Amino acid sequence: MSTNHPELSFEFFPPRSPKGFENLNEVRANLAKFGPTFFSVTYGAGGSTQDGTYDAVKSILHSGSQAAPHLTCVGASRDLIRDTVRSYLELEIKRIVVLRGDLPGGMVERGYFKFAEDLVRFIREEFGEDLHLEVAAYPDFHPESASPLTDLQYLKRKFEAGANSGITQYFYNADSYFAFIDEAHRMGISAPIVPGVMPITNFATLVRFSDTCGAELPRWIRARLEQYQYDEPSLKAFGLDVVTHLCFDLLDNGVPGLHFYSLNKTEPVSEICRRLGIEEQ
Repeated sequence: MSTNHPELSFEFFPPRSPKGFENLNEVRANLAKFGPTFFSVTYGAGGSTQDGTYDAVKSILHSGSQAAPHLTCVGASRDLIRDTVRSYLELEIKRIVVLRGDLPGGMVERGYFKFAEDLVRFIREEFGEDLHLEVAAYPDFHPESASPLTDLQYLKRKFEAGANSGITQYFYNADSYFAFIDEAHRMGISAPIVPGVMPITNFATLVRFSDTCGAELPRWIRARLEQYQYDEPSLKAFGLDVVTHLCFDLLDNGVPGLHFYSLNKTEPVSEICRRLGIEEQ
């Protein structure tokens, strides 16, 4: 991998309307020019967007790109997971992102599968090695974990259950990612763990996301974003500079790739790719 041609992937959420699908197709076409390994598509809590995920994945495949649907434990039975994976294999899907998933409001029981490792193990037992399974990793450890060590132990168990690689929650401190990778290696985790990258476009949304998921938003970034929250051009320019610098730092230190949370938008992801010198194909 070189800085000019790193392994890339882009994440989408399933559209909820025909107009949303039209927009997603346009965004996919724009981002496909950067030659991603795959596009991933999220899966709503309790399977609320299951059909939308399937339709988006099918559309991506028909466009000639590789797609990786998300699967979660929330509300899932063995039969549901078995049928869903079979439907993806019929589409010739090669990769699935396997997650525990967050419980939606008012939902108490997660379902048959309690943790991502349970779901990974079941898919492996049912379908062998036919699929590449991605799992989540947390440099700024998961807010429900008792400690960073506990969180790493959970991650190790996911790989022991059969996961092939990981994608991290977003972060803005490259040192936290590299320290996390060093700790993972000391735990005996050798699988590639790709950093997740979240572009910065909105102050309130990013703060809410970060506070909810436990991703650290460094104080200096939070202060500048607060300063620019009513000055959209300055906020977006600052966000582009911060995230581009982060990506250069990651690539210069040999990360296995970059996974962008696109939020179903071409910009600013495409601008970051251009700044990184990634050539359109």
